[in-house]
Amino acid sequence: MRVFIANFGQSNYLWPRCLERGTVATINNERVHPFWERRDRDGFVDFAVANLKTARMEIPTRAVASRWFGLNDAIAETSGDVWIHREKDKLWWTISRPEPVEITLMPSFNPQRDGPRVFELHKPAEPWRDRDRKGRPLPWAGLHPKARDFLFTEGTLQQLSPDNAEYALALIDGVGLEPWHGRPEWQAKVVRTGRNPATIYDAKRKTIFRMVETVFSTVAAANGQQVLRTLKDKRTSFDKPALEKYVASLIDDQDGLCAITGIALQFDEDGSDPELRCSLDRIDSAGHYEPGNLQIVCRFVNRWKSDSADADFRRLIGLVRANTF
Repeated sequence: MRVFIANFGQSNYLWPRCLERGTVATINNERVHPFWERRDRDGFVDFAVANLKTARMEIPTRAVASRWFGLNDAIAETSGDVWIHREKDKLWWTISRPEPVEITLMPSFNPQRDGPRVFELHKPAEPWRDRDRKGRPLPWAGLHPKARDFLFTEGTLQQLSPDNAEYALALIDGVGLEPWHGRPEWQAKVVRTGRNPATIYDAKRKTIFRMVETVFSTVAAANGQQVLRTLKDKRTSFDKPALEKYVASLIDDQDGLCAITGIALQFDEDGSDPELRCSLDRIDSAGHYEPGNLQIVCRFVNRWKSDSADADFRRLIGLVRANTF
């Protein structure tokens, strides 16, 4: 049994219908939907990159477009999986059912922008519940601060790791959680944060601030001047507030995943593995910190990539994936 943490569409607009109907759902642009129905991932990605825009009205990367395709698969194919969703001060959960996915063509969900029509993909599920199996409420405020880190996603969906999935299942079963709460790192989280749900986004904000400060420090120190060697000329057209907003939207567009590997990104202080923390990468290492030339990757990916061409580095990562058993 897999466990997914999910939001449902831009601004979570599908949630009311999911709650009412007992479904998990996503949307697919009308123009690209036929490629998905034909199982043509390459055609889907090519068309999306050439013709569609992200929520920030930018051209999607191939990795983002590929995740759009995979999101449709995840919804259409789920069966017997637990889905968890946070809505304000409550945690909700359901279990997907084996019935076929229901696909309906709908009007634009963003008529102010005269957006395209979309297909809604609704997979039948059990009625959503905001109580555990023993009938006790599941308030967000009552969750352990360590659990809050992985029981919410700002992306569209995220599959939990085996250990976190086991915790989530224990939570909804209403059984003891002491095996996790007693761990040193969980206890340290309580001491270190001492925070309430109102500060749930602190780790993300601190991560964005750290990346932005790094950019401006790098730009200040690397303007082509002659020292013992000629430093690369690195510039940016952003001011700090604009770059912070742009980086935040990049994280959202990437569904909280590394742009190159698809690994879930971790925010500062909250992540258990420093190598998976967010790192701002220039797609073209010879270019500047400009719109369209930035992506968020894991720290180790940025270090490994160094000055390599983005396409060539992605090719090598693909070879590693293909030959890993």
